[in-house]
Amino acid sequence: MTKQELETCISDYGKDIYSFCKHLTNNPLEADDLYQDTFLRVIELKEKIEYSNNPKSYLLSIALRIWKNKKRKFAWRKRIADVRYIDMGESAELSLEDGITIKEKDESIRMAVNRLPEKLKIVVLLFYMEDLQTAQIAETMKIPIGTVLSRLYRARKILKKELEDVFNG
Repeated sequence: MTKQELETCISDYGKDIYSFCKHLTNNPLEADDLYQDTFLRVIELKEKIEYSNNPKSYLLSIALRIWKNKKRKFAWRKRIADVRYIDMGESAELSLEDGITIKEKDESIRMAVNRLPEKLKIVVLLFYMEDLQTAQIAETMKIPIGTVLSRLYRARKILKKELEDVFNG
């Protein structure tokens, strides 16, 4: 990958990668770190990356691997010495009643997705948030396409059950 192709990747896919990092980590500070680590890793590997082979999928897979490694290291450290996590969520004020209702529904969906098991959550984020096809998700996660399909099915089933009250009420 040339320097020009790298700049093109950042301008074309940077927002998508950051958005994915933000949803994956549920924390803007961690998302910033993950985003930066992803592109630092791309810079390290730029000679090995071919720009013509779906760069967005490759960038997402790098972010996912880095996040999984960080999560695994955190779990290991937590076993050694318990660390408390402080959530610094964002708050936004909306004055219209409809805006508040929409925000509440969005938050309910976000919380339901966050409660999914990690394997299901990642597939849902890649499919719905990043608009990747199931074959691209399989390639990104290095799993069979049938596994992607079954995880999407199970996630939808769980989300439908959890969110029935939100959308019917």
